Amino acid sequence: MTDQDVQEFVTKFAAAWAARDGEAFLALWHPDGVLHSPLYDRPVAGKEFGRLTDFVNEVAPDLVWQLLGWTWRGDVVVVEWQTTRVRGGLRFDTRGVDRFRLLDGRIVEERVYTDTAPLRAAQRGEQLEPLVRLAI
Repeated sequence: MTDQDVQEFVTKFAAAWAARDGEAFLALWHPDGVLHSPLYDRPVAGKEFGRLTDFVNEVAPDLVWQLLGWTWRGDVVVVEWQTTRVRGGLRFDTRGVDRFRLLDGRIVEERVYTDTAPLRAAQRGEQLEPLVRLAI
């Protein structure tokens, strides 16, 4: 892959999020691709991305995804992102990293790394407190 290839991939990925477009996501995935994310109860097949996008739009209609940065080496692309949404009247900003392995410019594996504790606390109706309050 060239730097131009990766730039095009990242641009398409960010555009798919901005539009929340299941077809655009599907176009990024290799038919045998798989997503591993702590946000879902099982791995998600690339061919399921149209339905997954519909599900995310349904359960989190106010979710905003923002690209923060990216890098790559060989067939691996790493994207840093932030999401924002309101749940139970509280605003949640979550940061994470997606690690993609690409084959012919399409995703064959994606691993999502993010802290799910704030979302889990919100699901329980709690507000997550920091472990340590710094008095600096």
